[in-house]
Amino acid sequence: MIKNIISGIKAYFGAFSLISKLKLWTYFAIPMGISFITAIAVFGSAYGLSDNIGGFIAKIWIWDWGKDTFSTISNFIGGLIIIVIGLILFKHIIMALSAPFMSPVSEKIEAYFTGNPPHSHRNTTFLQQLVRGIKINGRNLFMELLLTIPILLLKLIPVVNIFSTILLFMVQAYYAGFGNMDYTLERHYQYKESLQFVRKHRGLAIGNGIVFILFLLIPVIGVILVLPLSVTAASTRTVEALQLKNKPVHAA
Repeated sequence: MIKNIISGIKAYFGAFSLISKLKLWTYFAIPMGISFITAIAVFGSAYGLSDNIGGFIAKIWIWDWGKDTFSTISNFIGGLIIIVIGLILFKHIIMALSAPFMSPVSEKIEAYFTGNPPHSHRNTTFLQQLVRGIKINGRNLFMELLLTIPILLLKLIPVVNIFSTILLFMVQAYYAGFGNMDYTLERHYQYKESLQFVRKHRGLAIGNGIVFILFLLIPVIGVILVLPLSVTAASTRTVEALQLKNKPVHAA
């Protein structure tokens, strides 16, 4: 899996030049706008709620001794919870709403690498792509929150919280990469088959998602460029993985 993680990361190195070569920037105009507006809405709301979460956690400590220390820790944990949940909501919202715009990008990249004409696989409509995006990302959002909440609770345990941070990052990365890979998979597989494919190639998803999450740490520019580069990188690796399959891919 380590090899696939590295492969998923390395795909970003040629993403910018591939976008320019295939003249894909115009396809990203609306998704970049969606990303920017969503970032303002989600992280703006998250900032306003962080103190409230911290205050709620602080009420757990009913003793006077150590109250100030616990309040400080609570505010930190509250801020962390808001940041993590904000990241989760942000990436799934933008990936779901951008699905109809990202699918054509993925299709052009696949046509470039395989030589097959566009629409040689399943030809879906704008609405079908949007519904598929919402379904996949809604499912991933639920699963990610299900895994994230207990991981966040581990942060209350000294030493263990170091490992929980790594685990939390990997979970975030996996589901980010998952969403990016599905823009290609939706033309080849039905919903359940796509889940199986990504599980089998989870290293590629994690590698793609690692850079995705790191991009979000770059103010403004990160949230604008994250989709174009991550979707392009994911599409190249997903197409390669599809080609390497022993049995032929059957259109859904």
